Amino acid sequence: MHDEKAPLSGGESPSKEFHDVVRGFMSAALLTLASFALILYRPVPTTWLLPGIAMLALVQILCHFRYFLHIDLKKSHRDDLQLILFTGLILCLMVGGSWWVISSQFARMG
Repeated sequence: MHDEKAPLSGGESPSKEFHDVVRGFMSAALLTLASFALILYRPVPTTWLLPGIAMLALVQILCHFRYFLHIDLKKSHRDDLQLILFTGLILCLMVGGSWWVISSQFARMG
């Protein structure tokens, strides 16, 4: 039977969990609005747009890891973090390798 006042997994109280989710949602929403504002208002030179959006995307990924997936640098969560980083490495290798092969084929055709 589930006790309503029992802490959630990880030892957090329900109110702290709720505040973390709200903080994560607000952070993710602000980062999304910031990336749209970069494109819409162009406050930086055009050559800085892509790196700026990439940085906002990386910060948003970290925000999702911390607030929604509850992955941080605590010892109990390091295995999850290593699994996600390895998955990211494999995805980068697959996308980078595909990009390299396709661009190489494109260069040979022209």
